Amino acid sequence: MKKILITGAGTGLGKELAKIYAKENNHIILVARRSDKLDEVKKEIEKEGFSASVMTCDISNYNEVQELRRKLIKDNSKIDYLINNAGVGYFGALEDLKLEELNTMIDVNIKGTIMLTKELLPYIKEKIINIISTAGLKGKPNEAVYVASKFAIRGFSESLVKELEGKELKVTAVYMGGMNTPFWDDSTHIKDKSRLKSPKEVAKIIKEQDDGRNEIIVPK
Repeated sequence: MKKILITGAGTGLGKELAKIYAKENNHIILVARRSDKLDEVKKEIEKEGFSASVMTCDISNYNEVQELRRKLIKDNSKIDYLINNAGVGYFGALEDLKLEELNTMIDVNIKGTIMLTKELLPYIKEKIINIISTAGLKGKPNEAVYVASKFAIRGFSESLVKELEGKELKVTAVYMGGMNTPFWDDSTHIKDKSRLKSPKEVAKIIKEQDDGRNEIIVPK
C-alpha cells in the first residue's frame, strides 16, 4: 500500500485522481482548505472498500504548510507520492484583473506548490506529479497571469527533474486542457464547459500514463 497525498482533492480532477489511485489499494491523503468536500470524497473511497484520510491546509499559507508537514511526518515516516493538483484561476483582460485575484493565483499556483514540495521533499519516496494544464505550454488571451503561474510551475518541474537526476524520486508534469469542473462556475471564460473532457476521463489518462515519464500531455 502506497501513501499518496493529493492537494485540491475535494472536487474535480483532484477528487477523481483520489478515487482512481485508491482503487489500487493505496492510502489517499486528501488535502484542501476546507474539510466538508474532503469528507465526502473520503466516504466515497471508503464505501468502495479503500482507505483515505483528510487533512486541511491552505497551501498558500507557509505556517499551515509547515503544520501539515509536522502532522503528516511522524518518526521520519515517508509518503510515496505527492500530487500537486490545487490551483485557482481568474480570467479576462489584464487591466480588469483585481490585485486580490492576481495575488491569489501567484500565492496558490506558484508559491503554494513550491512551498509544499519543499517542505515534503525529504519525505517523498517515489514521485512528484505536478498538475499544470496546457496554460503552461503556450500563451492564451485573457489568461495572462494564470498562464504565467503555470509557466512558473513548468519551469519548476523541469528544474526538479534535473536536480533529482540519478535519484529514485521522479517528477512528472501533467499538461491538459480545460475540464468540465466547478473551476469554471464563477467564470464566463468557458461558455460551454460540457464540450470539455470530464475530470474522470482526464484522471484515467493520467493514471494510465503514470509510468515514470517526465511529461504527460492529455489530448483534447
